[in-house]
Amino acid sequence: MKRYFIFLAYNGTRYHGWQLQENAHTVQAELNQKLSALLSVPINVTGCGRTDAGVHARSFYAHFDMEYAIPDLTQLTYKLNRFLPSDIVVYWIKEVAEALHSRFSAVSRTYRYYIATTKNPFLTGFCMTYDGVLNIDHMQQAAEMLKLFDDFTSFSKLHTQTHTNICRITESKWQQEPGLLVYTVTADRFLRNMVRAIVGTLFEVGKGKLQPEQIKTIIESKDRANAGFSVPAEGLFLEDVTYPANAFEP
Repeated sequence: MKRYFIFLAYNGTRYHGWQLQENAHTVQAELNQKLSALLSVPINVTGCGRTDAGVHARSFYAHFDMEYAIPDLTQLTYKLNRFLPSDIVVYWIKEVAEALHSRFSAVSRTYRYYIATTKNPFLTGFCMTYDGVLNIDHMQQAAEMLKLFDDFTSFSKLHTQTHTNICRITESKWQQEPGLLVYTVTADRFLRNMVRAIVGTLFEVGKGKLQPEQIKTIIESKDRANAGFSVPAEGLFLEDVTYPANAFEP
């Protein structure tokens, strides 16, 4: 059995997320359909995670298995990009060790959330817009506190199939850029809706509706109702997924 990794990116605006769903347009469905047609066998790709409807990915990995070797991966990549819609791009396809798993072998994932602080028509669909006053220092204080905890039940979508809500956050910070406010968070794993709920809660801190130290109480309550709102999906990007060194060597 041969295992192949795909490195891709997508604009999630038109999709109901990554995960295959009945009666819904998804990124996984597009890849399955196009690869199956090109390789003349049924293909079901496995993704490194699942992004929600409307969320984008600058860096996403998936894998699939074949009983025989694909002779020209460069040509397959070229043909796949010709078949795929313009909002999905495949950068490369590589043969890897059979034990490498796109989801379970990943070491960390990094998300960024983008907030436009002025009206910008060129960012429409890729950020949330807010031109009010925010206390960035308080937002940063609250963001740093997230690294002290590992149970993020308070920021998880309810009634999911997840067996544990334990996540280890290693990076959590706000950065100001011209016309933009960007939140970056890195962890070993994320829960459904977790990043959007975190950003919404930090946003409440920035507006003065919550104090930074209240983040501790919210997390310890393990109650989603105590956290802030979920920000719109359009501002969220999966920016990076990391694997062990030399992971992509066959």
